[in-house]
Amino acid sequence: MHDTPGTTAPAGTTAPQGAARRSVLALVGGSLVALPLLGARGVAPAPGLDAPAKKEIAMKLVSSAENSTLDWKAQYAYIEDLGDGRGYTAGIVGFCSGTGDMLGLVRHYTDRRPRNVLAGYLPALRQVEGTDSHRGLDPGFPEDWRRAARDTAFRRAQNDERDRVYFDPAVTQGKADGLRALGQFAYYDAAVMHGGGGLTGFRGIRERALRTALPPARGGDEVTYLNAFLDARLWAMRQEPAHRETSRVDTGQRVFLRQGNLDLEPPLDWKVYGDGYHLG
Repeated sequence: MHDTPGTTAPAGTTAPQGAARRSVLALVGGSLVALPLLGARGVAPAPGLDAPAKKEIAMKLVSSAENSTLDWKAQYAYIEDLGDGRGYTAGIVGFCSGTGDMLGLVRHYTDRRPRNVLAGYLPALRQVEGTDSHRGLDPGFPEDWRRAARDTAFRRAQNDERDRVYFDPAVTQGKADGLRALGQFAYYDAAVMHGGGGLTGFRGIRERALRTALPPARGGDEVTYLNAFLDARLWAMRQEPAHRETSRVDTGQRVFLRQGNLDLEPPLDWKVYGDGYHLG
């Protein structure tokens, strides 16, 4: 995902793929803090981002930034080279041929369905990792990706890798930090866009935030900490010229924080790249 304004991707037009990408590393490091089962006064906490309804909201929020649409399920077939040095970007979270997560996805798909249309590209995907090269992929890879996207096994594989690499680790860390659904989403969106490692990856962003504020699990105020995290996220976005348009945070996440909507409860209204979205 690469953070550049555009239009919905499957039609073959340029989409706002929001990832300052990205080394594919595990996002959660160190020990996780155990969370209480009940909140204040014995009241069960609100559902986390992994509750089905909240997860659907998360997918739509990301898709509004990545593809200028709430129809995230239409993005399984999306593929294009955005000219950002990461090769092909494709699928529901912008798997990239140059960063390794696309290779992981095709491996997983091939484990599930050995004779698939993308299996023959595995050697080429290994070769181009870390580069923007199309060597061994052109000319057939984009069309074969779109063909694979008609296979339910490939769509499930995309879901699996999204969850394994990005969603589940981000939500786990968010819960360990005592964050509610909005904070868990802020972690997930950062992971999708920036990956896990390095100063501008998810872990680096979190560490930068921890220099100025503590999360609730460490006795800090949730709003204060999330503002610090989003400030650190903006810093990371501005390190690359292609990612300096920051509405994905400014009007796509901070708006909910200003409203005090820490549980991401609908109705939700936000803007990304000037386009407005609503979830009732």
